[in-house]
Amino acid sequence: MAASLTESRASNKQIIFKNYVTGYPKQEDMILTSSSISLQIPDGSTSLILKNLFLSCDPYMRGKMSEPIIKSYTDAFTPGEVIYGFGVAKVVASGHADFKAGDLVWGITGWEEYSLIPEPKGLLKIKYTDIPLSYYTGILGMPGLTAYVGFHEICSPKKGETVYVSAASGAVGQLVGQFAKLMGCYVVGSAGSKEKVDLLKNKFGFDDAFNYKEEPDLTAALKRQFVK
Repeated sequence: MAASLTESRASNKQIIFKNYVTGYPKQEDMILTSSSISLQIPDGSTSLILKNLFLSCDPYMRGKMSEPIIKSYTDAFTPGEVIYGFGVAKVVASGHADFKAGDLVWGITGWEEYSLIPEPKGLLKIKYTDIPLSYYTGILGMPGLTAYVGFHEICSPKKGETVYVSAASGAVGQLVGQFAKLMGCYVVGSAGSKEKVDLLKNKFGFDDAFNYKEEPDLTAALKRQFVK
């Protein structure tokens, strides 16, 4: 149901993408600004206005900061516009029949205090609120779903089998390793530093891990890990 016609506005801090990035992103590649946003939905609109509660900073976002010379599975950010990614939010106003004010949702939203979502088809309602809402940016959100489907539906190993996880200390990789351990697999991961390797073995429960940057021959490294 659309909001009333009484004008209501709010200050809206935003993170603007300044320009395409080369190398590591720097603070100067983004601009913190403040604007004003209407908190009402015009009659006939199916848009949503969200109050963002948690925002996720994920590795795939670095690729979206590069100039789109090569076609990718995801569009690049547009210089001068708000950065966007996965987040958790509360619906402030709704013109869409599937959502109402007060609903908690997760999905793609802007790096800003409030976001106007013209087409909320990618947003999912949060039904369970007896756990921290921030979990919907991790284990219960995109990284968790990616890890679960990739491991259980695509990889589909059996108890006792061996599993190798590359980029194992990342948001998805660390979950894949833990799913594999819960299934009873022997799990080895690779990462790019000693600190990450230690994290895999001492916190995330991997049976073993190695630094791929120190291995001139990946095949030999995997044989050493799995052929006993």
